[in-house]
Amino acid sequence: MTKSINSFQEDFKVLLTLLKNKTPFAFNRFSDGELFILQNKDLVLDNNLIQVGSSKTSEGAYQKEDFKRFSPREHSFYRDKLIESYRFNKENYFKGLSSSNCVGKNDFKWQLDFLHHKINFKYLTWANLLVNANYRRFIGEIYPIFQEYKTIFICNQKADLSSMPFIVKDFRVGYNAMINDYPLIEKIKDWIKHNNIESHLFLFSASSFSKMAIHQLYDFCDKNTYIDVGTTLNPFMNMRLDRSYLKSYWLNEKGEDINKIDIW
Repeated sequence: MTKSINSFQEDFKVLLTLLKNKTPFAFNRFSDGELFILQNKDLVLDNNLIQVGSSKTSEGAYQKEDFKRFSPREHSFYRDKLIESYRFNKENYFKGLSSSNCVGKNDFKWQLDFLHHKINFKYLTWANLLVNANYRRFIGEIYPIFQEYKTIFICNQKADLSSMPFIVKDFRVGYNAMINDYPLIEKIKDWIKHNNIESHLFLFSASSFSKMAIHQLYDFCDKNTYIDVGTTLNPFMNMRLDRSYLKSYWLNEKGEDINKIDIW
């Protein structure tokens, strides 16, 4: 199945409408890092090493908050949990995949094949749905709606949230959160249960941890909205503007990503 060239904008409108109408949903993003883990490849992101499978390079500009290490031999439990989040189906549980013009046609097809019988095209979209050519609209149309919700933010321990007073609570993660902070998911569940949390907005900027948390929390309580915002709110958190779309929008630097439309 294919999506039209306009679907990148059309899918954005779907999430925008759900937010406006206060209809609970989940948007979970599976980018190239998650793709490599799902493919069971060694993955290391460090300040002087990038490793994917057996391929290694010393080139890269990753900072500590982005460091990641996945070993198929040591971390199979967490990969299994990532697979569960990837194959999970529920009404209004949207899964964003890496597009073919980002990871190539072979890996894009691999993503679909790996879903097996769990494919529900109604809720499949792009991992980059809120960035690239949609980022201007994200800032102009979606970010203001966040301020209408009681918002909880799950983010890096270095983030400064003082410029977002609409955030009523935050949960923090550190290095390699997918593994080191996995127990936090149960703590958030307990907080939701004990405080009868409904009609709240949960935002996630916690790398691969976000994927497992969004799945398990939406499965646990679908009366809230859960969105993986990735790096989109970095300017509001005093975090680095190292992504091309961020540099183009906030620093007026030239770059192609700010006009990039992802394709199926």
